[in-house]
Amino acid sequence: MPVEPAAPTPDLEEDADAMVSSTPADRPTRGGVQSVERVFDLLSVIAASGGRTTLSELAAAVDLPIPTIHRLLKTLLGIGVVRQLPDRGYALGPELARLGELAGRQLGALIRPHLRTLVDQLGESANVATLDGDMVVYVDQVPSPHQMRMFTEVGRRAHTHDTGAGKAILAQLPVEQVRQIINTAGLPPHTDHSIRSLEELEEELDRIRERGYSVDEQEQELGVRCYATAVPNAPTPLAISVSGPTSRVGEDFADRAVPLLQRCAEQISEALAQA
Repeated sequence: MPVEPAAPTPDLEEDADAMVSSTPADRPTRGGVQSVERVFDLLSVIAASGGRTTLSELAAAVDLPIPTIHRLLKTLLGIGVVRQLPDRGYALGPELARLGELAGRQLGALIRPHLRTLVDQLGESANVATLDGDMVVYVDQVPSPHQMRMFTEVGRRAHTHDTGAGKAILAQLPVEQVRQIINTAGLPPHTDHSIRSLEELEEELDRIRERGYSVDEQEQELGVRCYATAVPNAPTPLAISVSGPTSRVGEDFADRAVPLLQRCAEQISEALAQA
C-alpha cells in the first residue's frame, strides 16, 4: 500500500468534507454527494482500463490529488470493492461481482419483455449483453422457438472483436478505450472468419458506426450469424442482438431484423431512463 501522508487522517465525515475542499474549483458536479461521485469516477476508470490501473493513472484520469484518491481507495479496499495487486496497481474487487450479478439479473428482467417481442417478430434468439472489463457478458436471452436455435448461457463472457454485441458496443467507445480492451484481451481467432488485427477491427467499427448495426458473420461460431445494435444513452454499454443459423438468418432476414432491432434498442433506452 502507498504510505499515508504525515498529516492526521480525518474520520469518514471529515474526510468527505476534506475531499470536497480539495476539488478544483472548475470541476463540474452532477448535483449529488461529491465524494460518492468521485468513487464512481474511480471505479469507472478502473473498469475502462480493462479492470486494472495504477494510482498515477487514476490521478491523471480524474484530476484529483493523489492523497485524496489514496483515501478513497483505502475505503474501497476495506469493503472489498477494490483490491490491490502485487505490482501495487488496483483492480475491481470481489464485492462488485455479487453486486454485478444482482444488477445483471434486474437489468435482464427489465429488458426481457422487449427481447420476447423481438423473438415473436423474428423467430430467432434475442440477447442483451454488456461490457465487463475487456469482455462482453450476456445478461439475458429469450430463445427461439425453433428446435435448431442459437443458445447463449446467461453470464457467459465472450470477446468483443468477433461477437455482434461486442462489436456494437466497441463502436460506441472512444478509440483509445477500444485499443486498451484489445491490448488486454487480444484477438484470438475462433473461426476462419474472425477479425485478426486491430487495423481490420477499426475498419469494421467505422462501418458499424456508418450503418448503425453490427454483424457477426460466423466469426464466433461456424454456421451462426448474428445482427446487433447498441442501446443508445444506456447507463452502461449495452447491446441487443438476434442470432440463428445461417440457413435462416440471411439478407432477407436482415432487412426485417435491423429496423426492429433499432426500434427495440430505442424502447429499451426509454425504459432504462424511466427506471
